[in-house]
Amino acid sequence: MGILNQIAQFLLSLSILVFLHEMGHYTFARLFNTRVEKFYLFFNPWFSLFKFKKGETEYGIGWLPLGGYCKIAGMIDESMDKDQMLAPPQPFEYRSKPTWQRFLIISGGVLVNFILALVIYSVVLYTWGEEYLPTQNAKYGVHCSELAKEIGFKDGDKILRVGGEEVESFFQIAPKIVLEGAYSLTIQREGRTQEIEISESYLPELLKSKFLFLPRFPLEIGMVIENSPAESAGFMIGDKLAAINNTPALYFDEFSNSVRSSAGDSILITVNRNGALQNLHVKVSQDGTVGIYPIAERNFLELESRNYTLLQSIPAGISRGANTISSYLKQLKLIFSPKAKAYESVGGFITIGSIFPKYWNWQSFWELTALISIILAIMNMLPIPALDGGHMLFLIYEMASGRKPSDKFMEYAQIAGMLFILALVFFANANDVVKLFR
Repeated sequence: MGILNQIAQFLLSLSILVFLHEMGHYTFARLFNTRVEKFYLFFNPWFSLFKFKKGETEYGIGWLPLGGYCKIAGMIDESMDKDQMLAPPQPFEYRSKPTWQRFLIISGGVLVNFILALVIYSVVLYTWGEEYLPTQNAKYGVHCSELAKEIGFKDGDKILRVGGEEVESFFQIAPKIVLEGAYSLTIQREGRTQEIEISESYLPELLKSKFLFLPRFPLEIGMVIENSPAESAGFMIGDKLAAINNTPALYFDEFSNSVRSSAGDSILITVNRNGALQNLHVKVSQDGTVGIYPIAERNFLELESRNYTLLQSIPAGISRGANTISSYLKQLKLIFSPKAKAYESVGGFITIGSIFPKYWNWQSFWELTALISIILAIMNMLPIPALDGGHMLFLIYEMASGRKPSDKFMEYAQIAGMLFILALVFFANANDVVKLFR
């Protein structure tokens, strides 16, 4: 059911974004009396799931959810309609319009994607506000990934500064390291302050890692699964971790690490139950679990909330959108860096779909839709023929030089761009498949 929820959210988000993107092209085309021959959500090679014609435009839904298209008369696009381009230009065609009008028609989709993201962020902040963990409130320190331990961090370290600056939100620590190159961290370990330098050579591994640090929190049992090893051993809701194999332990990461490493064996867990210590011998399953769920970390860590009035939410939404754009541009820059090897982490539809939660949550859905809207806008602005950015580049050249590229040149550029994009799509989705088998 979780995977179906992810697929449903991804398809709904993609449908909204593609429809509104193409509507941006359509609106400017109609504003300048340019004929739109087809308006499709998703591609429809060979057949359409649904279509109808109203006026001069055929509207429909395709079966291939790789995007959508708005076929504008007199324009060399993915339809590769060469016959139309051989006929004399008509007043209602794209090619007959002034350069500035053609530029607005082409940029309409990206413009809508950017504006949509800002609107969504504003509405989300007004409706739900925002909640975050201040870095200083991670009072139990951090739980480190294996990569963080290799770099020199230890479980329980408290992050004080990154790149010489305090980081307001705990989950902005890793992006600040990776995207801003803040490789110097000030930590507190066992009451003493010290500096840790991260070598730039770790950047490829940092990009691949699922997490570098997570906030540490004590283990208190919130649920015991029926007929599980934990139930058989006598665990009860409210038990608090005190020791593992007679070694003092308090935290959930200590418990989960010990249980995973004891798969198939027995382990001695000491719990604090209403002030009294209880020793429980539990048999760990072959998959490294015993059948308990902890009380969530939010019960131990002081999260901060911000609520916004309607007037406050608008500038806050714009600011959040601008920060997201800046962050994504930094990520995009890393893809072209040979040192970072970020291209190895590029993903396709599986990667995008997996960012949605396995349960339906409207706040997460809209926040992720805003993020993907920004990604689509930026990707569409890349100066690659067949993308909006490629068309914009040729129009800028035309405005600067006063000369329009020939139809034959545009045709070849469109074919080259489409082949390049198909290769990128294949590469990204092949990366997804490889990751599934790693």
